[in-house]
Parts: sequence; structure tokens; C-alpha cells
Amino acid sequence: MTSVSTRLVRLLNMVPYFQANPRITYAEAAADLGVTRKQLESDLNQLWMCGLPGYGPGDLIDFEFSDDTIAVTFTAGIDEPLRLTSPEATGLLMALRALVDVPGVVDPAAARSAIAKIESAAGAVSHPSAAAAEDEPAPAESQAAAAVREAVRTGHALTIEYYSASRDTMSTRVVDPIRVVLVNDHSYLEAWSREAEGVRLFRFDRIVDAAVLDEPAAAPEPALQGPPDTSLFDADPALPAATLRVAPEASWMFEYYPMRDARELPDGHFEAVMTYASEDWMARLVLGFGPEVTVVEPAELAERVRVAAHAALGAYADSE
Repeated sequence: MTSVSTRLVRLLNMVPYFQANPRITYAEAAADLGVTRKQLESDLNQLWMCGLPGYGPGDLIDFEFSDDTIAVTFTAGIDEPLRLTSPEATGLLMALRALVDVPGVVDPAAARSAIAKIESAAGAVSHPSAAAAEDEPAPAESQAAAAVREAVRTGHALTIEYYSASRDTMSTRVVDPIRVVLVNDHSYLEAWSREAEGVRLFRFDRIVDAAVLDEPAAAPEPALQGPPDTSLFDADPALPAATLRVAPEASWMFEYYPMRDARELPDGHFEAVMTYASEDWMARLVLGFGPEVTVVEPAELAERVRVAAHAALGAYADSE
């Protein structure tokens, strides 16, 4: 599996490579770059679509192909030092700071270093708060998150201790990492689960422990080539869904359970829709929140919760 970062580095190096080796053949270039001819042709086609905003014929990287040789005829400025405007630098800094706060997406120390360098290059360090940012320690990253990122980067299998919120259980699994994806401001490891024999998403903050194994990841090729599967977060017509009314004190549950169509009500409460597979599990979840979470619909689930709550209160009264 070729990671996006590996291909990006290769693409960035290709323009100066072809400038330094004019009229090189496909076979020679593929051998030097360590790729197949098919991959080289794919990379060239990708580069052909890159360039400066405007994307007219004079803005894109251009090549000349003649007698099985390759030559760069226009670089679109990719061979010149990058200069950011003030709005561009500000936007990039905001994006980097947001990524630092999301576990697993980037190496926090590397991101903090990049932030300091961009601030310095943009002249932002003249501001006291910006200068202080350079000395701030990188945010702590859990051992589990670091192990997951390493496994994805090196292409190794991984063993994880994972907490399943929907089942309230811990399990140990051996997985073959595919990629890290970001869904609704949370990082997930997309991986082939050997136990389930399928692709699964594992939320970073629920990976309690992780260790990189001394064996290469071996996810099936269709799983590697397919796009990220985030269907878990979409409405599944085959599964029931409950509309919940959530008190402000329990709004933290939005961070731990996949919900959709969330909206704030005039009285400060929230209303959201949550898909579930087991009515028994869903009833226990709502009961655990007490009066802070109530079922608006379906009526059958609301009645089940009401009956269970009255039974619990009766049992408590009898024990006194």
C-alpha cells in the first residue's frame, strides 16, 4: 500500500527530477523513482492537473512527450520557494492548530514545529503571544495514538485494546491498518479486523492501548482500494432510530455516540436522532441518563423506558 504522504513526496520531487534529467525515457525514470511504468504514467497525469489558481493552459504544469521521453516545459512555479500571503499563512496556521487538537491525525510535535516556523516566516513572532507559542510544549499524545499512527505510517499490523460504547465492553483485536479518517471532529482508525473479517472504524479516544506488531499489515486489496466507509454515521433505513431530547447537562453524549440532525431547542435542550440495533441496549442507555435524556419517539421505546423506570423506582421503594 502506497500512502498519500509517500506519493505526495514523490510528486513534489518529480518536477525538479525531470528538469535535471531532460528527455529521460519512461523506463529510466521509472527505475530511478522506484515505480512501475504504469504508476509513473499515473503520477504524470496527476501532475498535469496541478498548478496555480486559474487552471488555464498557462497555469498548469506541462510536459512534452516525444519518442518515449519526458521533458518538463512549464513548472507552474513548483520549483520556486513557496511564499505565503498573510491570509494564506493565517488560514494555514488555523488549520494546523485545529489538527493539533485532534488526536492521531498528525504528530503534535511536528505540527507545533511547523506552526512556529510559519509564524516566524510570516513575521508573526513579533507579536508577544506568537513568540510564546513557539516555546509552548507540544500537546501530550497517548501511547496508543502514537502506536496507531506509527502502524499506519510503516504499514504494520496492530493489536488494540478497544472500548465499544454501544456494547459497554472491552475487547482485544488484531487489525491491519488502512488509513486514519476524520469524521465529525473525531479521528478514527480504518482497519481490517481479522476477528470480524471486515473493515471497521475504531475511534482514537476509545483505543485504550495499542502495540505495533512485527508483521506487515495484510488487509485485502479491495479494502485498500475502496474509499473510507463512514456509513455508520449515516441513516440506515434497515435499523430503527430514536429521537431523543437531551438536557444541556448531558450534551457531552454527542461526543461519544453517533447522532445526526442535532438541533438546539429554545429552552436550551437539544433534540437529535440516534440509530440503534438493539432496543434493549437503547433502553438501558436512556435509563442511565435519568431525567436528562428522554425518548420523543418511537412510542414503543418511550413506553419501554417508562415501564423500566417505574419498575426500578418500585424496587428501590420496596428495599427501604
